[in-house]
Amino acid sequence: MSQPQYQQPGYYPPHRQTNGMAIAALITAFLFSPAGIVLGVLARKQIRRTGEEGWGMATAGLIVGVVLTVLWVLAIVLWVVLVVWLYREASNLPVPR
Repeated sequence: MSQPQYQQPGYYPPHRQTNGMAIAALITAFLFSPAGIVLGVLARKQIRRTGEEGWGMATAGLIVGVVLTVLWVLAIVLWVVLVVWLYREASNLPVPR
């Protein structure tokens, strides 16, 4: 019969803080996505060096920032293509007399 293992009362492992830049990366990824990319990369470097929590938030901020930036660039390119196409098509419209 084995004896149950007991820990010392009141002993808890030290709580690791969440990296503030990781939180900022996730928030700014939705507000201004290029800033979310930069902050996500910087937060991951800090977390690797300091051992803080927040790796998932930094990664999420990085991914959301990249996806939203790509979507914004595509939207701008499509808008420019549409404006150029409409400008060229306007010259083909019949002129009323």
